[in-house]
Amino acid sequence: MLNKDRLAETFKCLVEIDSVSREEGKFAEEIKKVLESMGARIFVDSAGEKTGSDTGNLVAKFKGNVSAPPLLINAHMDTVQPGKGIKAVLKNGIFTSDGPTILGADDKSAIAVILETLKVLKENELQYGPIDLVLTICEEIGLLGAKHFDSSLIDAKFGYALDATDVDGIIVRAPAANKLEFKIHGKDSHAGAAPEKGINAILLASKAIAGLEIGRIDRETTCNIGIIEGGIATNIVPNLVTVKGEVRSHDKDKLKKVTDDIVSSFKDVIENFKKTASIDDLPRLEISIEKDFPNTDIPEDHPTVKLAVKAGKNLGRKMICKTTGGGADANIFYEMGIITCVLGTGMRDMHTVREHVKLDDMVKATELLIEIIKLHANS
Repeated sequence: MLNKDRLAETFKCLVEIDSVSREEGKFAEEIKKVLESMGARIFVDSAGEKTGSDTGNLVAKFKGNVSAPPLLINAHMDTVQPGKGIKAVLKNGIFTSDGPTILGADDKSAIAVILETLKVLKENELQYGPIDLVLTICEEIGLLGAKHFDSSLIDAKFGYALDATDVDGIIVRAPAANKLEFKIHGKDSHAGAAPEKGINAILLASKAIAGLEIGRIDRETTCNIGIIEGGIATNIVPNLVTVKGEVRSHDKDKLKKVTDDIVSSFKDVIENFKKTASIDDLPRLEISIEKDFPNTDIPEDHPTVKLAVKAGKNLGRKMICKTTGGGADANIFYEMGIITCVLGTGMRDMHTVREHVKLDDMVKATELLIEIIKLHANS
């Protein structure tokens, strides 16, 4: 049923259409034509206006040919940089780029898998229930498309996002995350002639960071300081520094505690300095904490999980429930009340020029998705 050569050609065509975050419009138009030719009703929401993209999230609704609850299928259309002018190379069954760019298997391997699945369903007149296909924008820059998704466009309350590596894994647990930003305002001064008249914002930030536990806090929680920006020249006491970081945890209480600990570290450094050397009400601290994405925690006996496990078993494969440290559109859908497991397509070394994917893994992902849809139609 599955056409391996067609799957390969579809993937190659998809990755060679540029669609870096906020520039997914051309890609969306091409996908829209393909989906309409298959009989889908197409909707584009207003997320583009809210994210700065040149298109919104694309929704393709297939009514199916049997009565069943609607099934969500999700992938994202955008890629990271360097993602313009991609040329895909297939050698020894493995797709790579030709060198200077990413491949775009994240997440166009998923879209290729989905399109091949839909073609197989149609060509072989297989039974399938209603499908709500949601292709999002701006996933790579903070799940922005999903965050601004108009969920009234779909009826599905459960389904699958294809946005992981392991083709025999079902991601059922993912962490929540907070984004943190601190701005420390100090006072500039000549670093050689009058350093005592200045307040070194970078020094204060360094003291705050030095008091933190960074990295893996425990098996459920991680913390990272990823960006420090400040200073103008080596002979000027820096009057401003910006520090950006994140906290992730599968436990909401731990997420709050680690976030609060980081905030306290910065506050304490500023307050302690003010007790001895405050100048013109400086230093001053600005704090911004933003909920990046919520957690997912899907029971392993949930019907959505059991459906994927059974589909794998029918194919002679053992599907394993997994926990991840990353976020996906599935996190946002989960908070909306749409139970969304994450499945893999085989993509590896994502976000690097070494990104690659085995064609055989995409075949496995397609076989699994076809079997899931067939089983769902008869459940």
